[in-house]
Amino acid sequence: MLPETVWSMPPLGTFNLHGSLLPQYRGAAPINWAVINGDLETGVTTFFLQHEIDTGNIIDQKRMPIGPDDNAGTIHDRMMILGASLVLETTDKICTGTIETKPQSELISANTPLNPAPKIFKEDCKIDWHQPIDKVHNKIRGLSPYPAAWTEISDNNHQKTGLKIFETEIISDQSQKIGTISTDGKSRICIAGNGGSLLIKTLQLAGKKRMSAKEFLNGFKELHTYQISQS
Repeated sequence: MLPETVWSMPPLGTFNLHGSLLPQYRGAAPINWAVINGDLETGVTTFFLQHEIDTGNIIDQKRMPIGPDDNAGTIHDRMMILGASLVLETTDKICTGTIETKPQSELISANTPLNPAPKIFKEDCKIDWHQPIDKVHNKIRGLSPYPAAWTEISDNNHQKTGLKIFETEIISDQSQKIGTISTDGKSRICIAGNGGSLLIKTLQLAGKKRMSAKEFLNGFKELHTYQISQS
């Protein structure tokens, strides 16, 4: 946060661009948390700075959809374009004196709880395979491509290896125990979850590069001997 002595210097005020529809998702990771929570819409907001972070009066907002195949990266890239446009429009309104602001308190309702967007740490990215399968899928989308959701797989000797997962598809198969890894050894990797399974499309073994399931299986033939480590 800039010190007040800096952001109070401009005679017309200082504004910020935030990657959410404030007052929702105040904090450091608004794009990630919107996707993690399965939201269907997000947007950008310009607002004047005040003492508490992300709480200043709203100048303007633009909305954008979150599609079922979007992840944090695709939303970020589209939001850059939308945000740049909003910054220009906001600057024009300030310069021409046509600006109208709205306190965020007017947008807060007891019936609509506020979702926070705190900074994301490594442990926040670990996958809990006992969560409903759609929540696991959304978590992977919301953390892709960075910082990336991760899990651990273990072999028959209980040796654990870290595995990042970037892209998945929900399939209805619930024939396996949660945490079971199944593969055809060629191009298909599935992990059983709570209420379905995830088809793993892109992933990264610890110490290796990110790759497709097919590329992964070309160099990791023994995957069928592994399972998800739940500890």
